[in-house]
Amino acid sequence: MPGIKIGVQLSTFGQPFKKALQTAGALGVDSIEIDARQDLRPTEVSGTALRQIRKMLRDLNLRVVAVRFQTRRGYDCIEELDRRVVATKEAMKMAGDLGARVLVNQIGLIPESSEDVSHELLRNVLSDLGKFSQHHGAFLACETGSEPLSHVLGLIEMLPEGSLGVTLNPGNLIANGFDLNDLQTIARHVLLVHAKDAVQDRARGRGMEVPLGRGLADFPQIVSILEEQHYRSDFVIEREAGKTSFAELQLAVEFLRNI
Repeated sequence: MPGIKIGVQLSTFGQPFKKALQTAGALGVDSIEIDARQDLRPTEVSGTALRQIRKMLRDLNLRVVAVRFQTRRGYDCIEELDRRVVATKEAMKMAGDLGARVLVNQIGLIPESSEDVSHELLRNVLSDLGKFSQHHGAFLACETGSEPLSHVLGLIEMLPEGSLGVTLNPGNLIANGFDLNDLQTIARHVLLVHAKDAVQDRARGRGMEVPLGRGLADFPQIVSILEEQHYRSDFVIEREAGKTSFAELQLAVEFLRNI
């Protein structure tokens, strides 16, 4: 790998959009991930506004690597599903217009049995979103953390090729009690990495986020495994929005550059 490309979630700064762009530029990262609910909405990205955003990005030597679009419910839930699908497609198009190839969301719980009605519903929706993304926008990459990697891989293998990718979040997996033992087998589906670290807190019965390099996520090994699958996208720093200092983010960038 020639060098790790590093990004940051724009929402991490807890600042208005233009100010956050300037802060990201000062941090010296290569890219940003935009939140389509907090940072910039699809209705705000068209015509003159789109041209202005692109110019700001060029001036700051930044690019949009991904757009995050968090829905309240997953695609396995029938309630208001049509509305969520339409909104997701709008976010996909926005991502594509901004030059990003990845849309990040948590897709919902994956049922144990493929015969489950909600499993079939989930497959149908993801197949439809996959077809849309191939022609109109960015590809959906489900964020890991709510189930083992093996469950995610099983779902992907039941979908048409190219329907669904993965946003690997080591910190979320560790915090929720899952490991990365299946990373080797799912690595070829990883479209984005959220650089987040965590430890297990047995006293509290759950994991907790910690600064990069201080937790259980073995990032050198993660980089090595992804390199074998020719991963060329970014490692996007994710920290709790508005509660992480600029100095701490600088240390996170330095940690990744030193791998």
